[in-house]
Amino acid sequence: MSQYDYDLVIIGSGPSGRTAAIQAGKLKRRVLVIDRKDRLGGVSVHTGTVPSKTLRETVLNLTGWRERSFYGRAYRVKDQIDAEDLKARLHMTLDHEVDVLEHQFNRNHVDWLAGLARFTGPHEIEVATEAGDTTRITGEKFLIATGTRTYRPDDVPFNGKTVVDGDEFLEMEEIPRSLIVVGAGVIGVEYATMFSALDVRVTLIEPRETFLDFIDRTIIEDFTHQIRENGVDLRLGSAIEKIEDEGSHIEVSMANGRHVRGEMLLFAAGRMGNTDNLNLKAVGLETDHRGRISVERKTYQTSVPHVYATGDVIGHPSLASTSLQQGRVAACHALETPTVPESPWFPYGIYSVPEISTCGMSEEELQERGVPYEVGIARFRETSRGHIMGLEHGMLKMLFSLKTRRVLGVQIVGEGATELIHIAQAVLNLQGTVEYFVQNTFNYPTLAEAYKIAGLDAFNRMPIPDEFKVKQPTKAPETSEPKKAEE
Repeated sequence: MSQYDYDLVIIGSGPSGRTAAIQAGKLKRRVLVIDRKDRLGGVSVHTGTVPSKTLRETVLNLTGWRERSFYGRAYRVKDQIDAEDLKARLHMTLDHEVDVLEHQFNRNHVDWLAGLARFTGPHEIEVATEAGDTTRITGEKFLIATGTRTYRPDDVPFNGKTVVDGDEFLEMEEIPRSLIVVGAGVIGVEYATMFSALDVRVTLIEPRETFLDFIDRTIIEDFTHQIRENGVDLRLGSAIEKIEDEGSHIEVSMANGRHVRGEMLLFAAGRMGNTDNLNLKAVGLETDHRGRISVERKTYQTSVPHVYATGDVIGHPSLASTSLQQGRVAACHALETPTVPESPWFPYGIYSVPEISTCGMSEEELQERGVPYEVGIARFRETSRGHIMGLEHGMLKMLFSLKTRRVLGVQIVGEGATELIHIAQAVLNLQGTVEYFVQNTFNYPTLAEAYKIAGLDAFNRMPIPDEFKVKQPTKAPETSEPKKAEE
């Protein structure tokens, strides 16, 4: 019998925590998950990934957004949309997610406990419950998967109703007529464009001159044009001097002298690691200025060998999708079980209106590295499926190496981008070339046909391989013998 209560203790039940727990359960190890909330799922299920994406789908469905190119901008599925309409689908989805997760834990014999955990020693934690009880638990290995919380500066007058952070935003009592979003990161861009689709007057403020800098600039230029056309007032390059709650409205004073007014303000400028209450010094760990923990990226092992960390709490890329993979890998390494490593290329997905998704390198990265490349582009309006769906915008961009002809990166903006990107991910990881897209047949009509169009666009401008060059017929050698005199 082990001297510890559990083989693996996981703090946090978000994407990485739950996959680690299920993996440990399948390995028939004693595993405990601790979460500060009384419902499993973490930030991802309750205030982050799942709620925001559910809200987006609800907005697009109720507004009839996808059909407006056919029936006009005034077209609506439901004329009067209120906050309860948005929340109804949200609560149904969250209840289902929690139910599935609880079933998975039960099926794999995973124990879980609701409470606030803190380390009291290298192999011991203390869990305080809402009822006031305290439980001490020992573990051989630990996994910290506590995620992040919203960044709340002291000079922002948060009140939970008209000046809110990303977590409070979902609890709005009514849909505002005008919305100010501070921070053009992924969260800010997603919510700004969603509410613009609801015909809310949205102002998106970003102090920097650019936004979403990890995305290919061509895609951002196309995206910027679309969201401005959809009504988002994008303000770049000016810092905020003051945010004031005037009661009847929120007023933002900017360094360039301009003022912005709105009924509600969403502050979405950054997140902090949820590590303050863990007492990490007791186990010998430290965090950076944002509360994040450093790990070895292949195993997710911290500087303390028996402690691991995964998910948003370790920083980049801070995606639910990558967190799911990290939890599995960390649990296998912690429990000394060989496993399949993570693939080098993974997709980014931004669930804005329109969607953005990328996989591989951007054109700017290739230029910085001095890699010779060619570009292939397809517009969704060039596809029959695009015509059927009434798509006026959307594009797919592919980058190929001129030396090896391999795919180096794919970027998509438009309807279905986050689904379409997986074709690119597969070809990238299998080291496929431009010929893959030229020689293979895609269902017709589909948006995936854009891969064929973009592939041919690049293929026709790339150097022709030797096997495809037209062979010129060889001429018979001329003889130097004199012609016989005609008789």
